[in-house]
Amino acid sequence: MANPRALDKRRKSIRNIRKITRTMELIATARFKKAMDRASAATAYTRRITQLVSDLTRTGLEVSHPLLEKRDEVKNATLLLLTANRGLCGGFNGNLIRAGLQRYKELKQEVPALRLEIAGKRGIAGFKFRGFQPEEAYTHFEDKPTFDEVDALATRYLHEYEAGQLDRLDVVYMKFQSIARQHVAVETLLPLGSLGAEGRPAEETAPQSQYEFLPSPESILEEVVPTSFKVRLFKCFLDSAVSEQIARMVAMKSATENAGELIKQLGMQYNRARQGRITSELMDVIGGVEALK
Repeated sequence: MANPRALDKRRKSIRNIRKITRTMELIATARFKKAMDRASAATAYTRRITQLVSDLTRTGLEVSHPLLEKRDEVKNATLLLLTANRGLCGGFNGNLIRAGLQRYKELKQEVPALRLEIAGKRGIAGFKFRGFQPEEAYTHFEDKPTFDEVDALATRYLHEYEAGQLDRLDVVYMKFQSIARQHVAVETLLPLGSLGAEGRPAEETAPQSQYEFLPSPESILEEVVPTSFKVRLFKCFLDSAVSEQIARMVAMKSATENAGELIKQLGMQYNRARQGRITSELMDVIGGVEALK
């Protein structure tokens, strides 16, 4: 027969765990709302600046920029993996690590010099466990990455690309589409040859926008193109942050519900054990009375 005291103690401990998971769910919900607002605002800005650069490159004028030109031979590449610093978010980190590892092995066979950079303690630990040591590790990107933090990283990539030290940049992150849909994305951000490709089919038949360039198209591209790359990289960090909070919110909600079900089951077992012990004690008393007669 189960011990009622042990069952009651276990039930109390699960109740305490349920309080923790419920609190974490509420915190993740609050953080998710703030992160989603930032990601939504960045989405509109990224789409607009991408369309602007695309329109500038399709005006019929001969304009060029080093970031828009694809290298004939890729000798140096960098793979950037964006993960979380904390766990308890379901399969968020595991899916990213598996996708990043697969992409790393593919690029390793194609590119002579491949550089691995990882943001997030979970991704760093996951790759180290599999025997891969990243050249650069970042742990300061929390659930609210700032543009200044990403700008420093993006500026380094731009300098390396313009100097010929970097020919390709791939980013593995969790792309946010809606509250119910996020998926692992592997995108090539450098070179920016695909800039403006998203969402263009519906606009192909539209008349081209007319622009007056002051002082020149080249000077405008010199400012807009690097900014567009920085914004796209920043958008990757924002998408990853909001997806992390959604995953944690869902995981903690599921843990809270499972704890509630387990508490109900333990309550039923506790009542049965207590009923059985009371019945056993009554039988002992009745047996003792019969023995005294």
